[in-house]
Amino acid sequence: MVLLNLWSLGHFLQWTAVGRFLLKNWPVFFLLSIGWEVLELYLPFEFVSETWDNKISDLVVNTIGFGLGLRLRSNPLPLK
Repeated sequence: MVLLNLWSLGHFLQWTAVGRFLLKNWPVFFLLSIGWEVLELYLPFEFVSETWDNKISDLVVNTIGFGLGLRLRSNPLPLK
């Protein structure tokens, strides 16, 4: 069982961009992030057949990505 995979990288990059450019609200982030993981339980596609451990790791990766995006929003990297 692998907790982090290529999908994890996608989650991280997606939520970093959302936190940096689109959204600043933690409750809305949690609603969207958890809501998507719940929705995946009901989607009839093969890519969503994950273990609970993987779903929890997705939420952790999402949170780290969103937090980084918010930090980049408030303190952007300097361009040289």
